[in-house]
Amino acid sequence: MVAALAMTACSESDDTVEAKDWSTDTYFASSDAQSMATYYKPSVGYVGDPMPFYDPKAGNFKILYLQDFRPNQAGTYHPIWGVETTDGSSYTSLGELISCGGLKEQDAALGTGSTVYNDADGLYYTFYTGNKYQPTADECAEAVMMATSPDFKTWSKSRTFLLRGSDYGYSRSDFRDPFVFKGDDGKWHMIVSTYANSKGTLAEFVSSDLRSWTSNGRFMNMMWDRFYECPDVFKMGDWWYLVYSEMHAAVRRVQYFKGKTLEELKACTANDAGLWPDSHEGFLDSRALYAGKTASDGTNRYLWGWCPTRPGNDNTAVGAYPNEPEWAGNLVMHRLIQHADGSLTLGEVPALSTKYNKVQTLTIDSMSENVVRQGDNNFSLSGNSSILFSRLGSCNRISFTVKTTGNTDRFGLSLVRGSDSEKYYSIIVNPESDSRRKINFEQGGQNGIGFIAGADGYAFDRPADNTYNVTVYTDNSVCVVYVNDVASYTGRIYGIQKNCWSIDCFGGGIAVSNVEVRQY
Repeated sequence: MVAALAMTACSESDDTVEAKDWSTDTYFASSDAQSMATYYKPSVGYVGDPMPFYDPKAGNFKILYLQDFRPNQAGTYHPIWGVETTDGSSYTSLGELISCGGLKEQDAALGTGSTVYNDADGLYYTFYTGNKYQPTADECAEAVMMATSPDFKTWSKSRTFLLRGSDYGYSRSDFRDPFVFKGDDGKWHMIVSTYANSKGTLAEFVSSDLRSWTSNGRFMNMMWDRFYECPDVFKMGDWWYLVYSEMHAAVRRVQYFKGKTLEELKACTANDAGLWPDSHEGFLDSRALYAGKTASDGTNRYLWGWCPTRPGNDNTAVGAYPNEPEWAGNLVMHRLIQHADGSLTLGEVPALSTKYNKVQTLTIDSMSENVVRQGDNNFSLSGNSSILFSRLGSCNRISFTVKTTGNTDRFGLSLVRGSDSEKYYSIIVNPESDSRRKINFEQGGQNGIGFIAGADGYAFDRPADNTYNVTVYTDNSVCVVYVNDVASYTGRIYGIQKNCWSIDCFGGGIAVSNVEVRQY
């Protein structure tokens, strides 16, 4: 009877709801789906600190992560959950894999780590951080712990393995984020984020069997007052890399170092040297991608991180310094691109391009005075001008090419737009100089605040021919932008879906071609 009443109530409510006319171009107050498919989010809670791993037995990627429930249970929180995927186009949930310990155990709350498969005994090993609840002065707030599984389904925690930093002269409070990899010497190496004499340090340990570990001293000192979270060491081609997340609130980004050998890699920070791997301090994305770590299937290497939510769904509450973004969000995947000089950037995941295969009819709702249409999907814009396109779906792939007239022309695209919008959100390719560009995030419109500090991208070189190939993915409020395989920008923008969007010129002149919207 209750079900019948509920169905009746829904039916009566539906009869009174006015159907939305989607052919209009006015602003629509949309909301995110409960779960998201492209940039994964569990139906309940959010993704924190991913631990990607390529499973050689199953031939797919497993991405473990810290499950953030909001609110989390006091004292015992962030159990390790997981998803699996073959190519990043969709994910299957594996549910909870490693549970939290009791309030009195070392792993009352769990922290991130890494997973490897050991051919010698046919077991999967996950090394993770155990966070002690209300530790005494003699106890370790953080320690490295281990769980094993024969099938990646049933995991058993080791009750004898415990790696404590205080036993080796490292911090009791910060000894975490273990990452395990195989070196050229054939041995297992583990690096741990910690402090030694108040200096941020990556401690190194070595093992031949994954169970008995010997200290190998410091892998790398961290520069200045910085702290490298979620470290990831790997070899790609002829180069060794360290990918890490800088915890300092003024930075709060995923970065990397590179070296032709492990010793050269370790020397990048010697004596606070700052031997950056590229012209933009190794930044890989914006502050809206964090805890990024990688895995490779032998052909491509991908990076997974989380895109933070915004308090109150406020697109301007980005956690600019000295604040920090909210912790946890959606799982975002990029392809790692290695350039001839060994430098890295992030690019489009091929399987996503294949997934978004339904070309949408491109409808123009309005054009400003300084816009000339030169074909179905080709336009020229000058001065301050824009083209307003019809409504997007929940998940979209937008692509277009821009050629600027000069070296300092400014352009971008705007989302959450309507013909009546007093505020909307623009992602702008901004000329930092004659030769350098940076992706900025701005709130436009007559009531907009303009540039939003703490949500900009990193500087990159202006293309010699002034041609920019732009690709944009949106999955509800997660937005990812790629420019020419040299710049990646992840952002959180609520209200994209079911609203209009535009391509904009903010000065100078641009030619726009090959405009396309695809969905799946």
